[in-house]
Amino acid sequence: MSEEKVKNTKKNLKTMSKSTSSYKLRSGSRIFKYGAIGFARNIWLSIASTLVMTITLVILFITIIASAILSSTADTMREKIDITIYFKPTTSITTLGKMASTMSDDENVKSVEVSTSEEEYNQFLKDNADDAALMAALDDEAMRELMISTMQATMRIKVYNIDDLSSIENIVNNDRTFMTTIDQSKPPTYDVNRAEIETITSWANVARNGGIILSIIFLAISILVIFNTIRMAIFSRREEIYMMKLVGADNGFIRGPFLIEAQICGLISGIIAATIGYVGFHAIAPRLQGYGIDISTINNFLETSWLVVIYLITITIGVLIGTISSSLAIHKYLRGNKKRRKK
Repeated sequence: MSEEKVKNTKKNLKTMSKSTSSYKLRSGSRIFKYGAIGFARNIWLSIASTLVMTITLVILFITIIASAILSSTADTMREKIDITIYFKPTTSITTLGKMASTMSDDENVKSVEVSTSEEEYNQFLKDNADDAALMAALDDEAMRELMISTMQATMRIKVYNIDDLSSIENIVNNDRTFMTTIDQSKPPTYDVNRAEIETITSWANVARNGGIILSIIFLAISILVIFNTIRMAIFSRREEIYMMKLVGADNGFIRGPFLIEAQICGLISGIIAATIGYVGFHAIAPRLQGYGIDISTINNFLETSWLVVIYLITITIGVLIGTISSSLAIHKYLRGNKKRRKK
């Protein structure tokens, strides 16, 4: 048998052995073992990489949560806002019903409620039932009649789009019944809470944009730290890699332990970041509620099985960051090593 045939035969046998499932299993277990050993061997560099990646993931977590909370709060405030139109005292229920029917025809109107002067007076009594002195002063028929005669009838309107009230203003300013019945001393509440909504919306945009910028910055830092960590690990084990090459190890086997090392950092970072985000949110949730911020959607989300999904997503992002960073470092080393061998 010629020397060339011997080489081809050995090459074919080697390829066949590598294609077996037992070989792949042994190779995979060794790669994982060497990766775990490398993580422990460079423990301080691994801790630094894990810390920077954890900060990146925490910032990303905070960005998403803060943006969602502020957007939800703005939407909740929009839902609660109603436009109140005040009419002259003692306006009849018939007139109010006619104007409500006209207003309901507008496409932007979600609902319309009207209240006569007497109904407004009764609501006033309910709202101030705890004020004994006031209730005693109003416990008189003459006073009751006087109060009713001075209280405006009202129309409360809920709309679909609080940012566009032009059609409603057009009805109020041009419909004859509205024009003759509206109380000129108390204008409609078109702009109540609009400033607060705009402020919260702007905060949501700032939180989202600022968080994205910070996440990108720390993502770049994470990639650089892990990249240099893996390069240092490769440099310290260059003789070991050389020996592995001599005994026939392929690039995949050499690359594997370094990928595992970086992925362990990503795994740990993902778990820590998700835990910090979860615990931190519940720590500040009561205070946020005290400020009137709507956290119900996020709170329900974090208390369901979706919490497992959040952990998995955070871990996946961490592992991806580690994989990309280490792949870049290993690719650069192997490419440079290949060029040196050619020379």
